[in-house]
Amino acid sequence: MADTSKTPESPGTTGWSTGTKVLLGIIALVVVVAILAIVTLSVEVAESQEGTAFPYSTTYRVSIPDGEPVTIGSSRILVMTYENEVMTEVNGVKEKLVAGQERVISPHSAKISALGLPLMNTNFQITLTYLGTSGKNALFDMNVRTSEQVHQMIINTLIPSSMHAQPA
Repeated sequence: MADTSKTPESPGTTGWSTGTKVLLGIIALVVVVAILAIVTLSVEVAESQEGTAFPYSTTYRVSIPDGEPVTIGSSRILVMTYENEVMTEVNGVKEKLVAGQERVISPHSAKISALGLPLMNTNFQITLTYLGTSGKNALFDMNVRTSEQVHQMIINTLIPSSMHAQPA
């Protein structure tokens, strides 16, 4: 009759050590929290007071579809092109621009939070410089100036994908 009993393996000869398991658990927890923070990242935009300094600046090349409203933060923007001009409407206020002219949008404040916790507050102001048309889109250089240094990922959450923003 054959012996079918198994001899127990000595501890620590197979598998991971307790320290390695704890380290992997901590790394997994950090990754999960980071993913949740990114998924729950939110930007709440409100009107801001004039007179704020904006020492930080990022410029994007954007295209705004002719006749289709877009929203940046809480500002609703509509453009209508005609030959070398564009009629811009920002929150109901109209202004005509020719190539090279700027349109300054009134300052706003942004409260940035993740996982329901506030991360930072900043004021920002957007300036659009009309460049011309491309097909059915009006092209602009959009300068976003902020009172605090803000990561580009957060600014990108304010810019709708329909604007095809590219850092300039």
